[in-house]
Amino acid sequence: MGKQRGVSLMGAIFWMAIIGIVGVSAAKLMPAYIDYFAVKKMFAAMEQNGETKGTVVSIRDAYNRRNQIEGVKAVDGRDLDISKAGGETIVTAAWSQKVPLFYNLNACMDFVVTTEK
Repeated sequence: MGKQRGVSLMGAIFWMAIIGIVGVSAAKLMPAYIDYFAVKKMFAAMEQNGETKGTVVSIRDAYNRRNQIEGVKAVDGRDLDISKAGGETIVTAAWSQKVPLFYNLNACMDFVVTTEK
């Protein structure tokens, strides 16, 4: 008689629990990463359209106009760090987000987006 093979009930429950925990964590972390990629996309579009070459006020206004469409709540135009280095304007956004995962477990994430090459 051949050896039995397959997944036991306990093994199936264990792997379903692991997959469930990973899935819930990913679902809770996804909005923070969506904001990160939206800010990155806005900076790239601003750079492509030459909106990073103006004054500090015009750069912040350009960001706020784009942000009205994207809806990023983590970063506002006032949060942008705008500086000049070597005749080039560098726009940087740095922020932290704390996302509650489970009971008393939180994920603290730091994001930095810059136009510096």
